[in-house]
Amino acid sequence: MHGTSEPFPDLLALHGAAARIAPWVHRTPVARCSSLDAMVGGRLHFKCEHLQKVGAFKFRGATNAVRSLTAEQAARGVATHSSGNHAQALALAARDRGIAAHIVMPSSASPVKRAAVLGYGAAITTCEPTLAAREATLDLVVAQTGAHFVHPYDDHRVIAGAATAAMELHQQVPGLELILAPVGGGGLLAGTALASHHLAPACRVVGVEPAGADDAFRSLQAGRIIPSVAPRTVADGLLTSLGERNFPILQRHLECIVTVSEDEIVAAMRLLWQRAKLLVEPSSAVPLAALLSGAVDVAGRSVGIVLSGGNVDLDGLPW
Repeated sequence: MHGTSEPFPDLLALHGAAARIAPWVHRTPVARCSSLDAMVGGRLHFKCEHLQKVGAFKFRGATNAVRSLTAEQAARGVATHSSGNHAQALALAARDRGIAAHIVMPSSASPVKRAAVLGYGAAITTCEPTLAAREATLDLVVAQTGAHFVHPYDDHRVIAGAATAAMELHQQVPGLELILAPVGGGGLLAGTALASHHLAPACRVVGVEPAGADDAFRSLQAGRIIPSVAPRTVADGLLTSLGERNFPILQRHLECIVTVSEDEIVAAMRLLWQRAKLLVEPSSAVPLAALLSGAVDVAGRSVGIVLSGGNVDLDGLPW
């Protein structure tokens, strides 16, 4: 599975993904909020992927992967391991194509996300909440079903699909000087970096990560992937380690990664709900937290922020 020698998705691949998924995904709006602009001194443009189908950008990558399969591959269905948004995304993308989806979910997965996956018609296999257990259980499921594995982020089709969010943002807001996105496995951030590299080379791309799950930050510093070990953060969408296909894209096209504290994430999420009326999950609030904390200075700049998702557990809000 060492895929780092594959060429990065090029502009043709990104345009191909955009055309392939266009009939199925929402072209999400861009939101503004003058009070948040005033707090950071820049012009913030929020790409509302929490309003995407399944409530997350993940539907873009899953749809591109599912729609890229040959008829023969698709007939055997698709499988993945995911604690949340990718599980829902792949389940719906498979249902849209009329094929089976087999999802391995850790026992720690949010009941809200589990119910959504079942609602999209996927079969769930539960496992222990460790990466080793997820991968071993997935291997069993694939062996039993012959399903085609669609990795949550370490897959160039998924990265190219994720890139379409930033492609749209550059079309909707020409002249962005900076884009921020959260980083977990790196699918969204790698896609955002590629889209910006091809469509707006002057636009800088910065990743933001919880300090309690800062493996991507440490990996870029070390020049090699350092796996995420026992991460602790309210941003449950950002717990995974970087993918082997994502890492070299970030090394080449990312300006940097900055980290933010749990208190900063919760405060940013609360402001997005309260001031901007944007009902996002904690992972989506991570980039704004970096601006509010001063970790990234955006004074006088036009800035894009990708709000990655809105699948929040309303019974367990962090305030």
